[in-house]
Amino acid sequence: MLETAIEYIKSKIADFEPEIGIILGSGLGELADEYCDIYIDYRDIPGFEVSTVSGHKGRLVFAQINGKKVVMMQGRFHFYEGHSIKKVVFPVKVMKKLGVKTLIITNAAGGVNASFNPSDLMVITDHINFMGENPLIGENDPEMGERFPDMSEVYNSKYVELVKKAGRNAGVDLQEGVYMALTGPSYETPAEVRMARIIGADAVGMSTVPEAIVASWAGMNVIGISCICNSAAGVSTVGLTHADVIKAANTAKDKFKLLIKEVIKNI
Repeated sequence: MLETAIEYIKSKIADFEPEIGIILGSGLGELADEYCDIYIDYRDIPGFEVSTVSGHKGRLVFAQINGKKVVMMQGRFHFYEGHSIKKVVFPVKVMKKLGVKTLIITNAAGGVNASFNPSDLMVITDHINFMGENPLIGENDPEMGERFPDMSEVYNSKYVELVKKAGRNAGVDLQEGVYMALTGPSYETPAEVRMARIIGADAVGMSTVPEAIVASWAGMNVIGISCICNSAAGVSTVGLTHADVIKAANTAKDKFKLLIKEVIKNI
């Protein structure tokens, strides 16, 4: 299926070879509307699923941004939608085969760190996989990565510093910290958030980690950026809704776009 998907995509993009991939999370898809040379709907790509989540457009967008060739996922697939973990990470393998060397993964997250505020942006320095699944389980593809890949520096410190420098250049204040992934789709309970804080998480969400594991395994440089869209349960006494997440992401979208464009310039 992977080779079939690659063949189909290449038939639509001719000799366009992206070097940077971006996964755009909830409410963050506007960058792909602003820069769009070619797009392909997920429903037309063999092996791709169609996202059912509000705020996820569901298409692969190819564009040049600051002189770099980029492919953007305008919306992602989530484990909680009922997709297998293999389906969730399939687009990352596709991007690797298309020539992507650096993958920027974005998400909307809940702030566990009490010093974080809604609409803050956090560069991910490490992650905790609490999804009960690993996308590398099963037969290994030695052409893409090792059977037992090192995960000691998924988010390379060089690239974390690159993002922080880009933030300074763009005038965007950044938080930094550890992202913890749970399955969802229910938000975390106050007790779960206390657990997350105790084991070292600064933000929680329902994505990113499977894609980061596969990208790192496949030898891609990984950059993770969370939009803190709400204070997690127990940090705030206010209830949580997806509408609030989208609203906070929309509030942050302008500085998010500024940051991403500056990051791309410096890669």
